[in-house]
Amino acid sequence: MAAQINLQPAREKAGKEFALADPGAMESNARVAFNRNGAYFVVPFLGQEYRVYYPMGRAERVAGQGAVPLADEIVLLHYLTNCSPRDVEGISIAFQELPSGSIYIGPFTNRAIRPLVSIFGTAPEALVEAAQKLGGWKTDLGDVAVTVPVLPKIPITFVLWEGDDEFPASGNVLFDASAPAHLHTEDYALLPGLAIWEMKRLAGL
Repeated sequence: MAAQINLQPAREKAGKEFALADPGAMESNARVAFNRNGAYFVVPFLGQEYRVYYPMGRAERVAGQGAVPLADEIVLLHYLTNCSPRDVEGISIAFQELPSGSIYIGPFTNRAIRPLVSIFGTAPEALVEAAQKLGGWKTDLGDVAVTVPVLPKIPITFVLWEGDDEFPASGNVLFDASAPAHLHTEDYALLPGLAIWEMKRLAGL
């Protein structure tokens, strides 16, 4: 409950900003479809499609299973509102290279790096299989790496180095160089963790 209470002001702020944005610009910049009759966007997010209603900002899964978590709804609103025309560049950058990334490195490490290693460090093949279920693909980095299209213009790369007798398994999470043009760094501290827990669920771990 505490987490929900803490997220509520962020949800309200995101909703107000979303309601003031132009739906045509959001449709084009975010590479999503806007249904003008129903007044909603259709947004692919972590392997599922969501409807985000304009201007109220309410989100629902197209497949209809349960309520959308508040954190997910905030990410969807931020993505639609803040996405710029900049294209994905195919160049990877580390979290520390995002604006003010060093400030959020603690939360990012706790929410992304540590879960990635603890869940998939001894099961890298499960990471690959789960990523593919989300439309992702293998990437030539580390010992095992995958790139997942978390949102239409937000690919995130998860990298694992397998441990041995001397060193424990380790990992990293990389972003496209265009990432700062679409979401705030605070969102990138949260977003990889959402993807990791969904991959964990898909992998049955």
